[in-house]
Amino acid sequence: MLSHVSPPVIDYEGSPYRTEFWEGRGRDYEDLTERIALRHLLPPHGWRIAHLGAGFGRMTNELGGYEQVIVLDYSRTMLQDAQARLGTSDRYIYVAADIYHLPLADGSCDAVLMERVIHHMADVPAALAQIRSILSPGAPFVLEYASKRNLKAILRYWLRRQNWNPFDHEPVEFVKLNFDFHPEYMADCLRQAGFITRRRLALSYFRLGLLKRIVPVSVLVALDRLLQPTGGAAPFSPSVFTLNIAAGDTPAAGVDSAIFKCLNCGGTLHRGGDEMICARGDGRWRIHNGIYDFKEQVRD
Repeated sequence: MLSHVSPPVIDYEGSPYRTEFWEGRGRDYEDLTERIALRHLLPPHGWRIAHLGAGFGRMTNELGGYEQVIVLDYSRTMLQDAQARLGTSDRYIYVAADIYHLPLADGSCDAVLMERVIHHMADVPAALAQIRSILSPGAPFVLEYASKRNLKAILRYWLRRQNWNPFDHEPVEFVKLNFDFHPEYMADCLRQAGFITRRRLALSYFRLGLLKRIVPVSVLVALDRLLQPTGGAAPFSPSVFTLNIAAGDTPAAGVDSAIFKCLNCGGTLHRGGDEMICARGDGRWRIHNGIYDFKEQVRD
């Protein structure tokens, strides 16, 4: 049986995150710079990509070159927003699941994207191990994380306006289940999980309200684009994008292989009506309005 012990998970169920944080909230600069970084790091074409913690699908439309896109989030209502944004074609597979217990078969994906998610993870090594398991060897994993070693945090520390040290390698939890990570800590975690980091970009040096009010977005984005390569040597930005390649010998599942696995035994699942059913009889999960729901197991 697979372990179901899990650190706490933030649930955005019913959250107005899309309308209260992104849409019309003055974050065009962040959105545009993240898209630039993603286009530099992620191969433009592929077979099956998993967008983990996809939320309402803000960045999922950047994955148009992939034949199949798994849109995964812990929140069902976020996935409903993503469906409304992206559509319900067979190309998109909507999955409600916990990243600590991914219901995706080993080696079933040839790319993964995860941005603005890992800062909610109390156990980064466990999350990265799950992500590594679903990737075939040589597959790219684009990860964004919040960096504690950023210029604002360094200045605040030197002025004694914050207690935590931005140069210390340990993560800092500044709000419950909201973490900032030192770049070297994250590099170690990725390496131990079986990833080889190929590129690192520094983003959002100009993420300041005053700057965004007085300087045109196009200018800030152009400057950010010029500074992103500085992440290769030593990022001092609040956001870092990395391109990581899956090492090891996890076999690729193949284009026609099953996508899902049983969360209890790791066995294959088959569809029976509106349920995904373990071939060994170890569990059943519902499919509701086009969303494969692995948050709760069907109980008899």
